[in-house]
Amino acid sequence: MLSVIIPTEGLEQPAVATLASLVPGAAAGVVREVVLVDRSGTGVIERVADVAGCRYLAFEGSHAAALAAGAGQARSPWLMFLHAGAVLESGWIDETAQFIERVASSGRPRAGIFRYARSPYAEPGLRDGLKFVARMIAGPSAEQGLLIARDHYDRLGGYAPDARRSEIRLLRRLGRSSRTLLRSRIIVA
Repeated sequence: MLSVIIPTEGLEQPAVATLASLVPGAAAGVVREVVLVDRSGTGVIERVADVAGCRYLAFEGSHAAALAAGAGQARSPWLMFLHAGAVLESGWIDETAQFIERVASSGRPRAGIFRYARSPYAEPGLRDGLKFVARMIAGPSAEQGLLIARDHYDRLGGYAPDARRSEIRLLRRLGRSSRTLLRSRIIVA
């Protein structure tokens, strides 16, 4: 049903935390595959991918180019982009499956973005307040994940490998009218 693309920087702990939140989705048949795109080349993420049963893609280049390469390797008709360290809260599986069914039956292209949730263990600070204001003014941030049909992603041009702030540009190209803020929350550390 869906391929999950996770760009990593060679750090094991954030990648494992994100993968752990995806296990129930794989068991339910919602997650077909996970592609770990590693830009570090240290071998740590390759071992994590091997143990977790994920596809591994070594990549040199920008973050946006890594996302585009992961999308190019994905085999499912739906794509989910998550940052390493982002953890989906329970309930995302049913909502994701319902969202995909509604979009498929409506024939109207839409993308889903998870609701932001700050880690309960993180100390609140000025940066959190600024991010909240930015989300209220500019809309969701790239760290909230993206759920999108592959054909819609391709029509929009996907992530431009050589563009700065490619994730934000894709969200802007989606526009407010074709984005849905999902009820499921994503905890961003």
